[in-house]
Amino acid sequence: MEFLSEYGMFLAKAVTIVVAILAVVIFIMASGMKQKADKGELKLTDVSEELKQLDHDLKQELLSKKQFKAYEKELKAKEKQAEHADKQPKKLFVIDFKGSIDAHEVSALREEVTAILTVADEDDQVLVNVESGGGMVHGYGLASSQLDRIRQAGIPLSVAIDKVAASGGYMMACVANKVYSAPFAIVGSIGVVAQLPNFNRLLKKHDIDYEQHTAGDFKRTLTVFGENTEQGREKFQQELEETHVLFKQFVGQYRPDMDLAKVATGEHWYGQQAVELGLVDEISTSDDLILNFTKTHQVLKVKYQTKKKLADKIAHGASLSVNAVINRLADRNASV
Repeated sequence: MEFLSEYGMFLAKAVTIVVAILAVVIFIMASGMKQKADKGELKLTDVSEELKQLDHDLKQELLSKKQFKAYEKELKAKEKQAEHADKQPKKLFVIDFKGSIDAHEVSALREEVTAILTVADEDDQVLVNVESGGGMVHGYGLASSQLDRIRQAGIPLSVAIDKVAASGGYMMACVANKVYSAPFAIVGSIGVVAQLPNFNRLLKKHDIDYEQHTAGDFKRTLTVFGENTEQGREKFQQELEETHVLFKQFVGQYRPDMDLAKVATGEHWYGQQAVELGLVDEISTSDDLILNFTKTHQVLKVKYQTKKKLADKIAHGASLSVNAVINRLADRNASV
């Protein structure tokens, strides 16, 4: 048993050394390569075709042989008729946006919107599934501007809220020509919030000095380590109020019939309540919307994905291998 334990420790050290050498090699290789911007690729998924195949497979299982044969005959006749019509079907482009606090997903969104605008016309439509509790003003402001590009191009834009579109998420949603919400999705929160800790008293307690130098009376209003002043707090609150006013104006521009004084209090509501307040237009999930659109449109999901660099892939693989070896050794030592 002692031999196995010592052998396990030796093997763990050997693996650690190998991984360390591999990491150094990867670092040197990565440093030697020219720095390039991350390249991505656009992925198109034909949702209509997937649903058609699902329908075909289910009918094959559920119908009798005679019924299925008749169904296939009818299906082929419809496909032949569509070929002779020689007319391009109307398209619905679907985008999924699941936003984080800093809204870094906007980099992919702008690529997706640009791709759609290069091929879409006024007969086509766009559906964006928004899921976000909000975040940084400038990030979600840019994300909203990306959706506005679709509206400005004269292409009907719909937004579906299955779970949550609050604060910055609702800033994006309100841009749409039509907003849909699931019955218990969280909607609204038209307000602004900012919070930060202050360690000044803790630093003073331990005789630690903190200096901050600025040029301009309000280059910094509140600080994490320094002593905050009433003047700084008042200025900070003023900036929050100004941002709130801009937020309300933005929402009012796209939904002029809504009572802003009633809904722009920072509160959120569920989908059923949001319809009554004018925050959304109808109750529906994105799944039902897509199913209905497949009857009249070819539904295409658009997704922009960033390619992983070779060094990242190797490092990730090495990390998984080391974890697997260590876990195996731990299991063996535990059982010995």
